[in-house]
Amino acid sequence: MNSANGWICDGIPKNGQHYPNCSGSHPPHENHAPECEICGLPQEAMEPQKLDSKSKTLLSQPQKFQFPIAATVAIALILLLGGTTAGYLLWRNDVWRFEAENSAEMAADSLESISQTAVNAESISQGEKVLLVGGKNFAEKVAGATAFSQQNWDEAIAQYQLASEVDPNDPEAKIYFNNSIAKKAENPLTIAVVVPISASENAAKEVLRGVALYQDEFNDNPTIPGRFLEVAIVNEAEPANGPSLAQDLIQAGNVLGAIGHGVDAASREAIAEYEEAQMAVLSPISTRISTDSTGQSILQTLSLGENADEVLDRYLESVGQTLVSHAAANYSPASAVIFYNTDSPYSQALKDKISAALADNNGELVNAVEVTAPGFNPAEALQSAREEGATIGFLALSKNKVDTAIAIAQVNANQPQPLALMGGDELYNPTLLKEGDAAIDGLILAVPWRWQQGDRFASQAAKIWRGRVSWRTATAYDTTQALANALTQNPTRAAAAQLLQQGIPISGTATDFNLFDRIPLVKAVPGTNAGYRYQFEPL
Repeated sequence: MNSANGWICDGIPKNGQHYPNCSGSHPPHENHAPECEICGLPQEAMEPQKLDSKSKTLLSQPQKFQFPIAATVAIALILLLGGTTAGYLLWRNDVWRFEAENSAEMAADSLESISQTAVNAESISQGEKVLLVGGKNFAEKVAGATAFSQQNWDEAIAQYQLASEVDPNDPEAKIYFNNSIAKKAENPLTIAVVVPISASENAAKEVLRGVALYQDEFNDNPTIPGRFLEVAIVNEAEPANGPSLAQDLIQAGNVLGAIGHGVDAASREAIAEYEEAQMAVLSPISTRISTDSTGQSILQTLSLGENADEVLDRYLESVGQTLVSHAAANYSPASAVIFYNTDSPYSQALKDKISAALADNNGELVNAVEVTAPGFNPAEALQSAREEGATIGFLALSKNKVDTAIAIAQVNANQPQPLALMGGDELYNPTLLKEGDAAIDGLILAVPWRWQQGDRFASQAAKIWRGRVSWRTATAYDTTQALANALTQNPTRAAAAQLLQQGIPISGTATDFNLFDRIPLVKAVPGTNAGYRYQFEPL
């Protein structure tokens, strides 16, 4: 489809050819380059259908997308306006409104369950099954899931609303409540969030609370009329499942982007698969937040082939420098023992960064203790470190070693001269507060965000979730906002991915500090706001 100023692409080839690497149907878009900047189709794909000279039949199949008259008129208006942004936006919104209100086929597709064709069906739910089992609202959630699976949206809405009222701290119920509303309206904007429910339920809930907060905000005032945000929850029971889960989401054509996965090798493989499918994924190693010259926070995705490793490396370097700088300023001499686990790239990297920071700050590393080594004994390791002159214990441990961190803290608390304990963000966990109790008194952690009195987001989140939220909630809120903003500008996989690569402005929670300069610190102190005897307060 050619125009006076370029050529129009709607993502559906007109020349009878198949382009497996292109992302598929999208609202008509005017291009001036050889390939469509949204889906990647070449201009030749939009050439008029050719006839077989022998049979005189069309070589290509009938197309699903049909230009509405209103869209044709709008295209003429764009050409008249010289292709201005304002004209294009008017046309684009009209096409989206037509699709949302009049395309029965798109609406029917949106009602399909992702798990119907998924290999990991038991790990994926839009509301048709309960992934966070147990709890005081479990019966209401089961009733909601039954109604959802039967596409009885009114009953699903009622049951999930009741579930949210019975347990206001449950993010799953709130997400499925919003999903039921989105399904009833038809043609939702669907994203997925991958969280470790089986491996770390508390951490998963913290992430889901941030996603649910922004989903609530978005659906209260959808940018595209009638298109609500739907969130598929995906349980990554084991990190090794990441690539398989990624394929399930990629094969589900209605999933427009994903949030989640970690920093391990399997997560990197999963992220590479999303990239190949031109589908945005916001993960710790593919996302960064920076500030532009005006002070606006910008969230940007990075490809693994570029400098994603550098982002994680720089972040952990900042963590190490921040922790050691605090140690050097408050403890003299800054002599330290580092506890780490070799089964985690995060832990090993943080150990190396802390060690380098100690050298830069005239500190001394008396020992580095591998907690997964045969015969590891917290009491012996602490006694040895103390005899060698250590005053500080750095817990460079990953999230699956919270129990080990607690064991070290408990032994340390009973020493005649306890070490000052410090660690990274993966130890920021309710289990640490609950099980560590008085043993973690004074523990200092470096985290990407900290709760502060008077902070708008912190206050709003505490009111909704009936208590303080963590850095995972804050960063999940930011990433959900960025992905939703990209989709409202153009609700297709490839276009949203491209917009996120360029950078999306966010008015989020991580705007008062630079993660590549100084990481916020929190300290475990007596209190009751977290529901335990100890809580984290900002330093």
